[in-house]
Amino acid sequence: MARPGSGLLVPINGLGYPPQNLARVVVWEWLNEHGRWRPYSAAVCHHIENVLKGDARGSVVLGQVDAQLSPYIIDLQSMHQFRQDTGTMRPVQRNFYEPSSAPGKGVVWEWENDNGSWTPYDMEICVTIQNAYEKQHPWLDLTSLGFCYLIDFNSMSQTNRQSQRKRRLRRRMDLAYPLIMGSIPKSQSWPVGASSGQPCSCQQCILVNSTRAASNAILASQRRKLYGGTAGNPGATGTLTVVRQSNTFAGTSLWSPTSGSSGTNNNNISVGGGQAKAEQVQLPLSTANFPCSPVMPSLSSAHGHHALTINGQNNLNRPGTQRISMGTARGAIPPGVPALPVKNLTGSGPVHPALAGMTGILMCAAGLPVCLTRAPKPILHPPPINKSDMKPVPGINGMRRKTKKKHLRRETSNVLEGCERNGKNPEDVVRRYTEKIKVLPDEDCTICMERLVMSSGYEGVLQHKGIKPELVGKLGKCGHMYHLLCLVAMYNNGNKDGSLQCPTCKTIYGEKTGTQPPGKMEYHVIPHCLPGYPDSKTIRIVYDIPAGIQTNEHPNPGKKFSARGFPRHCYLPDNEKGRKVLKLLIMAWDRRLIFTIGTSSTTGESDTVVWNEIHHKTEFGSNLTGHGYPDPNYLDNVLTELSAQGVGEDNLKE
Repeated sequence: MARPGSGLLVPINGLGYPPQNLARVVVWEWLNEHGRWRPYSAAVCHHIENVLKGDARGSVVLGQVDAQLSPYIIDLQSMHQFRQDTGTMRPVQRNFYEPSSAPGKGVVWEWENDNGSWTPYDMEICVTIQNAYEKQHPWLDLTSLGFCYLIDFNSMSQTNRQSQRKRRLRRRMDLAYPLIMGSIPKSQSWPVGASSGQPCSCQQCILVNSTRAASNAILASQRRKLYGGTAGNPGATGTLTVVRQSNTFAGTSLWSPTSGSSGTNNNNISVGGGQAKAEQVQLPLSTANFPCSPVMPSLSSAHGHHALTINGQNNLNRPGTQRISMGTARGAIPPGVPALPVKNLTGSGPVHPALAGMTGILMCAAGLPVCLTRAPKPILHPPPINKSDMKPVPGINGMRRKTKKKHLRRETSNVLEGCERNGKNPEDVVRRYTEKIKVLPDEDCTICMERLVMSSGYEGVLQHKGIKPELVGKLGKCGHMYHLLCLVAMYNNGNKDGSLQCPTCKTIYGEKTGTQPPGKMEYHVIPHCLPGYPDSKTIRIVYDIPAGIQTNEHPNPGKKFSARGFPRHCYLPDNEKGRKVLKLLIMAWDRRLIFTIGTSSTTGESDTVVWNEIHHKTEFGSNLTGHGYPDPNYLDNVLTELSAQGVGEDNLKE
């Protein structure tokens, strides 16, 4: 399906500009951890455009228009979004759409998440949905956009075509996105003083200047890593010179690099100032990333020994987060920025991580005492456990499942031989699960997209004895109809394991097997409880799959595949429903359905082992990543996902 109204992006100096005298709707977007561009709201985009008109190299404080975005700042020069409390940098882009598209009309399409709140679709998906809605299509298949969802406009619902899970969706009217005409002229640097040309010393400008300093420092640090350069004094470990900024204020750089180091502190920042007794303050990365004045680069006086030390080990360790590890350095104080110390308050409460960076800057500028703590980290694993404390799961035999290459070869051979002995050739499999139709409906075959009253699109391409191109069959359980020759072609492109899956509703006929590479699965009970299950112990599942060579059933036979993050630890509550889920997971493992080889949606790496549409909880003691507990709906959801793979509760009875 074509993508109507898809964005047109013309990058010029990091910003997209439409051609002259062409009206376009502007949508600003940020790149999330899954590689998807997520749109800012219309109000935020208007705010960004207003700042952009003043200075194409300025900085945008998103908290000025949306309180929920208070930790975020966009640096227009580097086209990155900063989160101040964690130091996370994400690329942003300026995208253009037709004025008649959804953003130009202020139409927002949203789906209901597990918390009962509404989440907007990606903008290109929103444009596609609105286009189909305006053309009065009864439904829309999002498969062509990379999503296995079916949109039903009559019931206003979204259905996962694999799990058959339905979610509500809605269409609402909001503020239209900004409309521009032609290119945008360049302007002077921002922010500057009103009349003197000196940097403004208000709290807002201090915040923006500090953000830009951190942005340039991070980007320069990455360049040094890329080219292997050394800054500062090569004789001092962990020393670097503060980077000169690209923006200038009245001819003076924001930070002037000078040489020097203090001692042999590795990955520490020492700040001198005043004749006070030395004390140390532990600060998070957010403070290191956002200096508010002379407090971040090393400033020392000849007679002072008051020191502020920031340990490099306190940096947050998160995927997708770019961090600074700075050595001791000295920098000049920017003109117009007050030099005020940050004090340590023993015993005072921490600042909430979402506002840590901004709060520290503003309180520092006002001369108020600050005490910051690191943002919480996910608890991925339980405390250390002795082997004697690992017990078998009640009601389940053994504690391990293992699959070797020779087992896979033997299994494949047995399946093929069994298919021949039992008459499970493609024609017999298709005939087993279908009924012939004499009176043909005026519908399309969704496999070849030809009308059912016409011959199959595989006529002349595929020939099988006893199956004519014009024959049509109806699947027994779901009742969907296809050309029999099309079903044979679909079966030949699969695992040829004697099972058949309806391409429309995903109903499985027979026993479905997957392409999971060899490995092992272990499971046992540990004497700890999960959040939300205080009265139950925990079932721990350990998956371990090594890297190897792809076979004929995989995307690229003969090519190596990687296996990242193994062994992977997963957790279930040790109660009746948790044991039921474990039994079904063991069955799915034996059928090779837990993992497959493909492209990682997190890293974008291809030819690697990835999860196969059966979600697991990999976070033991928290739920910061969304893959932990408490989650009262998880066990029901994973049962639904297992059923969609043909592993249902009825299999346990058999």
